[in-house]
Amino acid sequence: MARIRKSAKGCIQGKDSHPRWRIAVYIRLSREDGNDESLSVTNQKKIINEYLESFFEEEFTLVDHYVDDGLTGTDYDRPDFRRMVHDMEAGKVNCIICKNLSRMFRNYSDQGYFLEKVFPLHNVRFITVSDPKVDSYLHPETIHGLEVPINGLMNDRFAAKTSLDVRATFATKRRKGEFIGAFAPYGYKKDPENKNALIVDDEAAEVVQNIYQWFVYEGMSKNGIARRLNDLGIASPAAYKKNKGLNFCCPQSGKNDGLWSPSAVSLVLNNRMYLGIMVQGKQAVVSYKVHQRRAVPKEDWYMVPDTHEPIIQEELFKRAAALQVRDTRTAPSERKLHLLSGFIRCADCRKAMTRQKTKNIVYYYCRTFREKSKSACTKHTVKEKTVVKAVLWALRIQISLIGSMDKVVEEINKSPSRGNEAARLAAMLHFRQREWEKTVSIADGLYGDWKSGDISKEEYGRLKQKYSLQAKEQKKVIQNIQAEYELIGKNDSMNNPYLEDFLKNRNIGELNRGILVALVKNIYVHRGGGITVEFNFADPYLRMAGFPD
Repeated sequence: MARIRKSAKGCIQGKDSHPRWRIAVYIRLSREDGNDESLSVTNQKKIINEYLESFFEEEFTLVDHYVDDGLTGTDYDRPDFRRMVHDMEAGKVNCIICKNLSRMFRNYSDQGYFLEKVFPLHNVRFITVSDPKVDSYLHPETIHGLEVPINGLMNDRFAAKTSLDVRATFATKRRKGEFIGAFAPYGYKKDPENKNALIVDDEAAEVVQNIYQWFVYEGMSKNGIARRLNDLGIASPAAYKKNKGLNFCCPQSGKNDGLWSPSAVSLVLNNRMYLGIMVQGKQAVVSYKVHQRRAVPKEDWYMVPDTHEPIIQEELFKRAAALQVRDTRTAPSERKLHLLSGFIRCADCRKAMTRQKTKNIVYYYCRTFREKSKSACTKHTVKEKTVVKAVLWALRIQISLIGSMDKVVEEINKSPSRGNEAARLAAMLHFRQREWEKTVSIADGLYGDWKSGDISKEEYGRLKQKYSLQAKEQKKVIQNIQAEYELIGKNDSMNNPYLEDFLKNRNIGELNRGILVALVKNIYVHRGGGITVEFNFADPYLRMAGFPD
């Protein structure tokens, strides 16, 4: 929009003289403004455009409307405000118009900073069309009078009071266990009938359950779980929300590639929301002016139990938490943890022992003695197969001493069933195959589109390459899902192999990760080869001195 006036008033006199005003119209509406019609974006545009058409006498060019909708004015970290300032600094804009001071600023210090320093420094005219009316070019005295700073101070205090009211309302809702977040945690969704309540999102909840199953009972590392999810084509929590049509964004959204990472897996494994507990207030802004978020001490979190349906049972959550404090690091190329990882410790210094493979024989040794100081501990070295035999023998003896196996079987039986995972994989396989067929169909149809003249030869080449690559990636995901589905099919009849062994023979056939997690707390290796097994059930200690190789 351009408008020509012959009046000489439109030129700024000085070293940099401009032929006309290059106007930026700034509009802001915050959530706290509610449904006030007079403050709506549309009405602000209407008021300012009417002013330009009827009352602005100089010649001008309207550069752009800069609109920040739903954002507070207590700081200037607003996308379109920053874009406007950038255009001003680049010389594209030399006049800024807004409805009133509160639309531009609700921070008294920011108002003074821009009106008295930034705008004059860049030779920019500032105008408000409503009270208090300001025109820094025609009436520069208004900037330095009493009305503008007093109005700015009132706007600042209004923002402070509004912030306190909002915080009080949020605190009340949190204490009552009402969900106030913009987006539900992964695994849940907002109840359509009550935005402050959560219901289970079955699709995402199954992924959460699988993560716990893989980590606790199958011994997978967080990195291995992330790679497995990515191989299966399962979208990360952020990508999942966007795929569902939610306008989800976060500080790191620009770097998000839609893939799972070990940190994302860790967030799932540590989220107490999956226990049916409403956990809120883990972060808070510094103040109503400083919107940077900081961590809140755990004792100050709002935690209300039994507010929604749990996805994970408490015992499984505790086991996942206990495993995370163990030393369970793996090589980047390995997905599964070693059988004894996180369980085997030196009996003297109580530190985790280090695994080393020499000539196809796996040893564990005390790192304190070997790598730090020979005076800090004593020599402890043991073969992995020796420990495995000792633990298996100790478990068999210990189980034979227990009068009733009911409690032990009950604990082990809490591991999630593979049935749901198999059904989910079958549905996923069907969906991915349809996606692949659709992509192949589009790729095959491109040739006809080129020959008929609908697309150019260059477009044909570019699109053919794009869809061929996409089809190749989809085919790889399908193959990964098929392999996973076949593996579950083979193991489905066994579901929990060691549980079946318990029920039939009251005994354990072989040692595996699931048995260790369910029954063993720690394995201590003594100087000279003695091994102590600390159990998770009755008669916690059993000592075997010099167990044979």
